[in-house]
Amino acid sequence: MMPPPCFISILTMILSLAPKSMSANDETASSCSARIHCGDIQDIGYPFWGLDRPESCGYPGFRLNCNDDNPEITIMSATYRVLHINTSSQLLQVARMDYTESICPTYLLNSSFNSTPFAYNRESTLDIWLFYGCQPLTDVQNNSTSTQGISSQFECTINETNIIGYYLTRNVSETSSFDTVLRNTLGSCNYSVSIPVMSSEVPSLEETGSSDFLEEALSLGFELRWSANDSTCKSCEDSGGQCGHDLITAEFICYCSDGSYPRDCRLTPQGEKKNVGLRVGITWLPLSPSVVSANVFSEKLNFLFALSSSLGLGITGAVIAGILIGIGIFCFKRRQPAAGVKNKYLPTPPSSTGRSTTSTTHLSQTIPSYPTSNYDIEKESTYFGTHVFSYQELEEATDNFNPAKQLGEGGFGTVYYGMLNDGREVAVKRLYKTNFKRVDQYMNEIEIFPRIRHPNLVTLYGCTSKRSTELLLVYEYIPNGTVADHLYGKLSNSGFLTWPIRLSIAVETANALAHLHASDIIHRDVKTANILLDNSFKVKVADFGLSRLFPNGVTHVSTAPQGTPGYVDPEYFQCYQLSEKSDVYSYGVVLFELISAKQAVDTSRHRDDINLANMGMSRIRNHALHELVDPSLRFENDYAMKKMVTAVAELASRCLQQERNMRPSMEQVLQTLIGIQGEQIGLQKAEKENVRCRRQEIS
Repeated sequence: MMPPPCFISILTMILSLAPKSMSANDETASSCSARIHCGDIQDIGYPFWGLDRPESCGYPGFRLNCNDDNPEITIMSATYRVLHINTSSQLLQVARMDYTESICPTYLLNSSFNSTPFAYNRESTLDIWLFYGCQPLTDVQNNSTSTQGISSQFECTINETNIIGYYLTRNVSETSSFDTVLRNTLGSCNYSVSIPVMSSEVPSLEETGSSDFLEEALSLGFELRWSANDSTCKSCEDSGGQCGHDLITAEFICYCSDGSYPRDCRLTPQGEKKNVGLRVGITWLPLSPSVVSANVFSEKLNFLFALSSSLGLGITGAVIAGILIGIGIFCFKRRQPAAGVKNKYLPTPPSSTGRSTTSTTHLSQTIPSYPTSNYDIEKESTYFGTHVFSYQELEEATDNFNPAKQLGEGGFGTVYYGMLNDGREVAVKRLYKTNFKRVDQYMNEIEIFPRIRHPNLVTLYGCTSKRSTELLLVYEYIPNGTVADHLYGKLSNSGFLTWPIRLSIAVETANALAHLHASDIIHRDVKTANILLDNSFKVKVADFGLSRLFPNGVTHVSTAPQGTPGYVDPEYFQCYQLSEKSDVYSYGVVLFELISAKQAVDTSRHRDDINLANMGMSRIRNHALHELVDPSLRFENDYAMKKMVTAVAELASRCLQQERNMRPSMEQVLQTLIGIQGEQIGLQKAEKENVRCRRQEIS
């Protein structure tokens, strides 16, 4: 049998690299001793890299560029001029490049540092807000008694359009002194941007009200603190090493004259060198070659050969043999289907996937190391704060909305897979032009998302302008389909949804909804088709087109019923009264779906069982829960399983009470599920202990 192609290619690379590998460690240490010099920024080392310093000598996100003796750094797609670097206190002073020449840049971006190694230095930094496309300030002053904190207006020309703007030194959403007229005026502006400045500049901005002072304040920039294994680096440098970052393991690495070590170049307490070279040499083997660049691959192999030569020829042969065996195992495993890996039935990004008929987006795993597109949305913003993509950019990202990249169709629009210019995968929702409520739903999502930051809620990256050719929303892309797909849809035969995973899905979904309710938001369309799963089967609740902000102190609001048949709260449907308990009812249906792997509505079932909520309640009343439970869960044969499934079914029945006052809150639901999950974990530990004891008795 012919060896796998990957085996042959990697073996060839190993052999070709062997002769020139002996000085790899010295070369790496020498490269990392190089310092960055650009303009006023001199003699800068770790965690920064760029120019003469290789990427492996710095930390992700710290690349410096030198443009005409002006040092620059790009963070979350925004480029900043570097004004000062203090490595001893981990402080970086930067200024927005797009605001250095004009306060009216072409593209309006918020400064965002979420999921980056940087954070505002709150001791010296405050936010100001710039508003664009507003009515003249004189009109506001004539109709408002509280204009303190707003400058005189300034005029802008953006994309050949003359607009009026002004800035605010306090957050209007958090300041009670602003009257209703002024709040509405600010809300009517087309755009707003939040930008940090040095706090020492704010008094001058408030006193002068001049756009000239605004330009000066923006040019002085603001301070960021960073965190990048700095204490570990100091230990490495104190021991005579050079700090770096392993591009394969994503861990800190200390380059020493005789090898690479995880912390420093010192001896162990036993007086022996830390023997980490072999660990570094083998940890990369299971990784796919597709994610390893040629230069990184070369660097790793060079390190192996240099290490081996210093330890003896016999060890060299052993190391190479270990590499070849590992590659052989890797190539063999790659050709075998694995339970935890996407198979041909899982949705894959690009054109190889068929169309999905699910009613939601397939949205993506957030990868914090990507340097762009993870934009913040200004809190309490209605029209602004969200990053505005150009229509052309999204058209290009989706290959002109190629039907082959269509992920699904829902009640409000079609969702396409896209790839941004920075290489990030996204899901782009294109709202139907025939949907007369599309603008309301579009603005609804933009208003909702700034209020919700939660690991189990999907993230909105941005949108198009309301003046754009079409209304588009851009989300993170989640690759593993929906809960509905895995329960009874196109992925139902995968067998991945074991009971522990289903229970985990229930807990994480409840956690997300409890967070929404704590933020005064009702989802209003809770269903398994709106619960997305990543490759680790972690939950991302999506689709907030029908969601409602809920006024404080109000038990319900009157509104026309909306939602998906089979999930809609009957009290909401009959009385037009929407409350948090409406989501609880829908969630109860989701619990029955997780237990039964049946659809919420199925006209092929007996007429009394068409609605899953009715079917589930009937089986519980008649003590026939076994007729509802998915046979693959081995409900009848496993006592522990039966106990947990029954507990979840009873919780579902509480959620599905006809009167909303009889239903638990989502927080109560969450705590109940956490208790059930804790019992499951306890049983699993007890089972493992029993197995261990039986093995000891046998031996």
